[in-house]
Amino acid sequence: MDGALNKLWMSTGIASVGPGELMMGAVCLLLIYLAVARDFEPLLLLPIGFGGLLANVPVAAISGPEGFLGILYGLGVANGLFPLLIFMGVGALTDFGPLIAHPKTALLGAAAQFGIFATLIGALWLSETVVGIDFSLQDAAAIGIIGGADGPTAIFLAGKLSPDLLGAIAVAAYSYMALVPIIQPPIMMALTSEDERQVQMRQLREVSRAEKITFPLMVFALCATLLPAATPLVGALMFGNLLTESGVTDRLSKTAGGPMINIVTILLGLAVGSKLAANKFLAGETLGILALGLVAFALGTAAGVLLAKIMAKVSKTPVNPLIGAAGVSAVPMASRVVNKVGLSANPSNFLLMHAMGPNVAGVIGSAVAAGVLLAMVG
Repeated sequence: MDGALNKLWMSTGIASVGPGELMMGAVCLLLIYLAVARDFEPLLLLPIGFGGLLANVPVAAISGPEGFLGILYGLGVANGLFPLLIFMGVGALTDFGPLIAHPKTALLGAAAQFGIFATLIGALWLSETVVGIDFSLQDAAAIGIIGGADGPTAIFLAGKLSPDLLGAIAVAAYSYMALVPIIQPPIMMALTSEDERQVQMRQLREVSRAEKITFPLMVFALCATLLPAATPLVGALMFGNLLTESGVTDRLSKTAGGPMINIVTILLGLAVGSKLAANKFLAGETLGILALGLVAFALGTAAGVLLAKIMAKVSKTPVNPLIGAAGVSAVPMASRVVNKVGLSANPSNFLLMHAMGPNVAGVIGSAVAAGVLLAMVG
């Protein structure tokens, strides 16, 4: 009888929970608080936070291969399916018109990816100099992609290159995306003058339906020809966009950008939460990832603004350097931040549509950067 009672006692959460699980419970509750009370990327931080709570339930093995979260992880994260489906939905919801109307802004989306490769080097340096941190080249590549400010791309690449660090990378990526209105303005203000922030740009030309249909096909063809490793992400994005711009698949477009992306977001968030188990998250590498993620994001923002300043000097038409900050692919939040900072300098300075060009270019740029890293170190 005593043996049976002891076995029953040991099967309870009270007997099995440790300091690590309690600490991770607090972290997960913080993520849920930020999602609910602060509206920080709630669509993903809330499922990730609750998934983390589930993953830290002792004895239950919810995040194991046969557990609820483990099955979800194997179903769509380990093989990269969920991020690709989300990219398809993002494509269906994205208007590439501002980029087509002002194609030079694609350079700003490319410049913002500088943070990715600089952070890759930083992660390797940190691994060599800090005791307790040991990042492989694959780990460093997965960490660097945080600088693209694209959550699905970060999850896709981390799932391929560094699955053990997926939880920390996903939390860092979505946390910094949520903090765009706090992180970006000081960098933008420091790198631009008052006169530069007041520059008004010309209204964008109207983009034809034929151009909008041709664009995703052209981007896909270029990607398939020059960088096949990036075609899963870029192809999913362009297919979703073609569903919308074709004008003949309204039901499919609405499904991709509505019910499908919503369902997959729930499943993806819970699956990522499975990597917030105490034995995987509570390590020295996690602090390194959080620090490097912030550096990556800041460098990407700065690189975009600096290139926009150069573009403003050589362009025949007015260019406001603030739009360079939208080169990170946090759509449309980065564009809204650019517009807000521009309006604070000049109440008649509406930069939202101009910023959307580099913003959507950043989405393509981060997918291409992921393809480059996958081809180089995968």
